[in-house]
Amino acid sequence: MTVSTSSGPASAPQPVSAGSSRVLVGLKGISKTFGQVNALGDVDFDFRPDECVGIAGHNGAGKSTLMAVLAGVFPQDRGTLSINGQPVAHYDANAARAAGVRCVFQELSLCANLSVAENMCIVHPELRGMGWRRRATALMVEQLDAIFPGHGLKGHELVADLTLTQRQMVEIARGFTVVSAPVKLVILDEPTSSLDAHTADQLLVFIREAARRGIASILISHMLGEIERVADRVMVMRDGRVVGVLPHEGLTQDAIIRAMGQHVEVDHAPAEARARFDPSAGNRFEWTLGPAGRLTINAARGEVVGFAGLAGQGQTDALLAIYQAATRRRAHQRVAFVAGDRARDGVFPLWSIAQNLDIRWLFGGLDEAARDADAAAAAPRPGRARWMLDLRAMRAIAQTWRERIGIRGAAMSAGILSLSGGNQQKVLFARALASDADLILMDDPTRGVDIGTKRDIYQLVRSEAARGRTFIWYTTENDELAYCDRTYVFRSGRITRVLDAEHCTEESLLAASFEEQFA
Repeated sequence: MTVSTSSGPASAPQPVSAGSSRVLVGLKGISKTFGQVNALGDVDFDFRPDECVGIAGHNGAGKSTLMAVLAGVFPQDRGTLSINGQPVAHYDANAARAAGVRCVFQELSLCANLSVAENMCIVHPELRGMGWRRRATALMVEQLDAIFPGHGLKGHELVADLTLTQRQMVEIARGFTVVSAPVKLVILDEPTSSLDAHTADQLLVFIREAARRGIASILISHMLGEIERVADRVMVMRDGRVVGVLPHEGLTQDAIIRAMGQHVEVDHAPAEARARFDPSAGNRFEWTLGPAGRLTINAARGEVVGFAGLAGQGQTDALLAIYQAATRRRAHQRVAFVAGDRARDGVFPLWSIAQNLDIRWLFGGLDEAARDADAAAAAPRPGRARWMLDLRAMRAIAQTWRERIGIRGAAMSAGILSLSGGNQQKVLFARALASDADLILMDDPTRGVDIGTKRDIYQLVRSEAARGRTFIWYTTENDELAYCDRTYVFRSGRITRVLDAEHCTEESLLAASFEEQFA
């Protein structure tokens, strides 16, 4: 069984009002602690059928923890959880599944060494017996067709061979697939963080259509425009508590931001930033990439260069090729890379937060990193030979960047996985900026990061570019391209257009994303 939807233009559907007073899942006084961290405190909320509830809040506000409780991954320490009005004494993953609750986690749970069809069987164990593989493949493709028309997947691919965007699509489709038990509530934790604007639009259209057909959704997103567009109600969380519930009527992004306790001023800096550094005064980087040199990309000292286009069109491959070219022995350029797939390519899961931030310095550059920290917060310089590490200076630098970029949720000695996904992303960004790199490559660096921190990151990029650092920035959020001096638009591994900041509009990006060759 699938929920069908149109593959028409990605226009904003009108949300339906939550007319039913029946409670599907009820929370009363739900609390959860991890050691000394109070992740949830006395959460009261009722999720009703046939509606989409948006959840907003800064990184570390407790959103993902609450969803893990709803999915039966974590038991609550206090409080009562009820299903269809009946309290549940022992609520676990099996009880959640029986209640029709599914969860698409922010950190994807697919097994990389299994095929797409085999991953279906992990959450749908009833797919067994003669012909199970054919049935699993057919169900997956049918659901992908319903949510993401034109997805291009066959259903038998090995997950390790898929792009991050494709894996996100498979995980979402798996959550909505009905095999035997009905789907009543699907939790979507940052589901569009790895999707381009076109694919995200397809998902939002599907969410509204699913609500009309009786499948409720919970949408957690730092992209507040998405919540404003599809949510019947918005739960706003701060420091593990629900601080407000906003109705759809009169809902605006500013209202959500105010409820979050954040104040984000109108940012006029993108246009002003282009006067920050004279490219002609410094060196230029230039790379010829791909078979027969079909890609030529250049950037000047102090420039911020954007990569755009539909997801999976070669942007990440180009970043990796630039990194390889820049780190060859002859080139010997100092370069840092902010990975987009933090779980696979970014964090060291068994290490602490501080060790994940410090790792760059084990390969040199500690002196330069210390000078950066000196400028930011008067951190002590190591004063040691380059082959020796001053642990006290490293701790000081790590603490400086923790405060500067707002890493929240645990002590620096705690494991990196104790942080929320957004705070893990902040660690990767801080690691790059605290290095000695002149060239910083960023693969969708603000994925899963809250709106206030995004603005801080944009300011850091501008200030570092003003000092002569060069940034090449792939983003799936078209609004972020306003911070770039020039943008290369990719299609099928080729560059279709190069847009300067003044001409990098939504219409131009969309048109260039579907062009087949350079215009």
